[in-house]
Amino acid sequence: MKYIIVGGVAGGAGTAARVRRLDEQAEILLVEKGAHISYANCGLPYYIGEVIQDRNKLFVQSAATFKNRFEVEVRTLSEVVSIDRQGKSLEIKDMNSGRVYRESYDKLVLSPGASPVRPPLSGIGEKGIFTLRNVQDTDAIKDYVKQFPGGRVVIVGGGFIGLEMAENLHGLGMQITVVEMGDQILAPADFPLAAMAQQHLRDKGIDLRLRAAVAGFSRGTMGLDVHLADGTSLQAEVVLLSIGVKPEGRLARECGLPTGKTGGILVNEYLQTADPDIYAVGDVIEFENPLTGQIMPTYLAGPANKQARICANNMVLGNRQTYKGSVNTAIVQLFDLTLAVTGVTSKQLTAAGIDHRVSTTHSGSHAGYYPGGSQLSIQICFAPGSGRLLGAQVIGKSGVDKRIDVLSSLIQRQGTIYDLMEFEHAYAPPYSSAKDPLNMAGFVADNILSGKLFVVPWSKTRELGASDFLLDVREGSEYAAGHIPGAVNIPMEELRNRLEDIPADKTIYIYCQIGLRGYLAQRILLQRGFGRVFNISGGFLLWNICMRESGWIEKKAPAMA
Repeated sequence: MKYIIVGGVAGGAGTAARVRRLDEQAEILLVEKGAHISYANCGLPYYIGEVIQDRNKLFVQSAATFKNRFEVEVRTLSEVVSIDRQGKSLEIKDMNSGRVYRESYDKLVLSPGASPVRPPLSGIGEKGIFTLRNVQDTDAIKDYVKQFPGGRVVIVGGGFIGLEMAENLHGLGMQITVVEMGDQILAPADFPLAAMAQQHLRDKGIDLRLRAAVAGFSRGTMGLDVHLADGTSLQAEVVLLSIGVKPEGRLARECGLPTGKTGGILVNEYLQTADPDIYAVGDVIEFENPLTGQIMPTYLAGPANKQARICANNMVLGNRQTYKGSVNTAIVQLFDLTLAVTGVTSKQLTAAGIDHRVSTTHSGSHAGYYPGGSQLSIQICFAPGSGRLLGAQVIGKSGVDKRIDVLSSLIQRQGTIYDLMEFEHAYAPPYSSAKDPLNMAGFVADNILSGKLFVVPWSKTRELGASDFLLDVREGSEYAAGHIPGAVNIPMEELRNRLEDIPADKTIYIYCQIGLRGYLAQRILLQRGFGRVFNISGGFLLWNICMRESGWIEKKAPAMA
């Protein structure tokens, strides 16, 4: 049996290695367009930023070691030009010599990955404008930025890679501006958590330009001029384009294999294309999201590695193992803050027409009496009837990774908020509290579903009118330090003795600093005969960040006291 794998890195190299472990007699050929077959592409920004100093540590396997270990014939700098499905052969071009030749196959795996989006803007070919996808790009960027110590960098796009590059280039002493067309960075996150990340980046000296589109580039007297759609310009020595990737689906389309909306190859649950002898894995495929049912790509290394194993099993042993899809779990370090996401965001659920509820909680990363703790914010989305978890996001300085991994596992297995309530964690003061932040997220979600807690989002305060009463139940000193305009301050501990100060004929919106005292106040009022009482989710802390990052305070509302 002869297997040909097109493309290396996680999907292709992983498939080839697994095929060999299953079939010692197989003939395996791996064809890679680039010079390297297996490298840590997620580590590239950190090599540029000199966090990783040894370039060799980026390489998982060289072509020579891969061949020696797995007896796989590897041909780098070789491009597959076309696929003849009827003749079961490939046309391959040797990029060194220009020679074009044919290779036959019994089973074929397509893993060409995805390529960075490079829009047809004027001046985009100017020297100093880069994309980051492979080792060659990395070497070029690293060599170039050395020429401009303390220089200016414009990063176009506020996604994961762009922000990782912002942190790493900032660490080299460069001045960073991030230009993002959307109203927030990190599109896979909902606005409240993205707003927290934005505030942190601004505090670190990153210049964020939101709702800003790049119109073109030119070479000016001060370096590169980055022209924005509003008519203004930014100056830089280096520009990094980080506005997304697109699947390398050309080979599939040209040989008649179906592709999806993004151009990715459509595969079934066995990672098999419409041709039974051709499989596909990695960034190039589109597959049904297990939560929304929508067909979409997943540009993540973890799923690609798992797909490689499943694909090899199915090719060698027959289609017996299904791929259940990815819940898109991802994490990013932003200086000393970490943000992680899994599942589907509230905005994505809304766009897909899926009814859901949202809860935002703020807890300590470990026991409050143990030194070194910090705030951990968790937002979860869940189904109103069953309580099934649909998505989660976590942001904080420590403990983010272990919480998001638990949430990802529960979402994959159709877990519920009740599983969060009963989740048993390893507890000691340096690591958590007796009631872990995940337990607290489950408790709050249960209160929402059981009708003990009625919440509204921070944005609801934009709509309040004469028939509404805004109640701040924090201490007077907290209120004086900053409050929502129009709020009346009655500390929670005084509430029972000041019920006459609260109009029973109005809808009452309560907030405290993070939500707990607001919940307690709401329970008091609901049981004392007040009919319409709501708690502002996330408290003043979340409201303040979101209103400032949305520009609403400065543009629409009076300054806080």
